[in-house]
Amino acid sequence: MKSMKILMAMALLLSALLSHAAIKNPVTENVKVNGSCALCETRIESAAFEKNISEASWNKETKVASVTYDSKKTSLDAILKKIALAGFDNQSYLAPDKAYAELEACCRYERTGKSTPAEAKPAAHEHHAHAMDNVASQPAEADPLKPVLEAYYGIKDALVASDGNAASSKAASLVKAIKDVKMNELGQEQHNVWMKVMKDLDFDADHIAETKDVGHQRDHFSSLSENMYKVIKAAKPAQPVYYQHCPMAKEGKGANWLSQVPAIKNPYYGAQMLNCGKTTETLK
Repeated sequence: MKSMKILMAMALLLSALLSHAAIKNPVTENVKVNGSCALCETRIESAAFEKNISEASWNKETKVASVTYDSKKTSLDAILKKIALAGFDNQSYLAPDKAYAELEACCRYERTGKSTPAEAKPAAHEHHAHAMDNVASQPAEADPLKPVLEAYYGIKDALVASDGNAASSKAASLVKAIKDVKMNELGQEQHNVWMKVMKDLDFDADHIAETKDVGHQRDHFSSLSENMYKVIKAAKPAQPVYYQHCPMAKEGKGANWLSQVPAIKNPYYGAQMLNCGKTTETLK
């Protein structure tokens, strides 16, 4: 058991070193970011992540995020704005009220800051942040499967936090998103795959929604993930989607899931084996 812990620690260290190595011109800064739970950790780190450009590691005890970024491609200010837009007040920006209100109950931290609202620009804003404002003001290209993928990520993040209530809530959102998909907007390949897996997606999402038992939810999340993989692979997503594998899940048979970030956050074991697994494919 001791040797296993040493090997896991070494693997985590190697993973961190490789991740930092991918970011050129790295600068690391520690910043205060409000949050309250493991689900907040996943959300904050996801908001800060941009492949080869920026990443963060947030500590729920100290409420401090260690942010590493390419100083020639972005800035700490720009990253903190993205974190605020995800619902988390920090030392530079307040989250929009709507973003904060959409957080799960377990993520509702006490709001005491008086930073700049994330919708507003500070007087000395940098060029990259201006670019973000311009992009944010433009309508994004319609993606008929975006709500489905976002709801799926919500379930995944809730299972990472072992939060059955949040997983149930997000699964209910997924059931609705599946029903709302306009199939006439799907490409031919997407449409063919969607017709084959739609009922199975709805079946698993509905079962996750109707229970608060995390073990039962994880059983259905496994098959849900396999069918989501088929759909997203056919969709050729604009943003990378990471297909990840845990060899220990399902009594050693293994199980997969989709993630918006390459860092391993295991939805089948949560804190028990948070970093168990690896990325087997990147969909883009």
